Amino acid sequence: MSERPEEISNIIKEQIKNYKTRLEMKETGTVILVGDGIARVYGLRECMASELLEFEDGSMGLAQNLEDETVSVALLSNENDIREGSSVKRTGKVLSVPVGEAFLGRVVNALGEPIDGKGPIAAAGTRPVEQQAPGIIERKSVSVPLQTGIKAIDAMIPIGRGQRELLIGDRQTGNRDSN
Repeated sequence: MSERPEEISNIIKEQIKNYKTRLEMKETGTVILVGDGIARVYGLRECMASELLEFEDGSMGLAQNLEDETVSVALLSNENDIREGSSVKRTGKVLSVPVGEAFLGRVVNALGEPIDGKGPIAAAGTRPVEQQAPGIIERKSVSVPLQTGIKAIDAMIPIGRGQRELLIGDRQTGNRDSN
């Protein structure tokens, strides 16, 4: 294993040429109060609304109430070991859930993780939980009247199957006769 100085020099030069620094900054906070599925965290000044936060025990939380010095976090796990003084770090991701045909008939938790014991689910992608709903005009119109079977409700409230809200339009659906 006797390598010549030129070879060692070339190896070192190649490694220096391919060296890439990656500086990653993570904002962390400290839990100052825990109770009833809510944790109050101090120190997350740049936290976004609906951002996922990770506690030191691995459980996740959802940033809800953003104040000057503190953030109220809804805990997304029943089994957690979060106490006052625990550290919390930002993930930089807004709450989103996996989606796809594979989720049909499966039981998942709030984060889209399977809890039915049938193994992992292959997701086709993810979608944010909080997103802008399409405008009324872009939605499919209500085309089929729908009845609940309760005569009082069917007589007073027009209900239809479709994507538009009946309170603001679509006159041809619902129960309008006075029988």
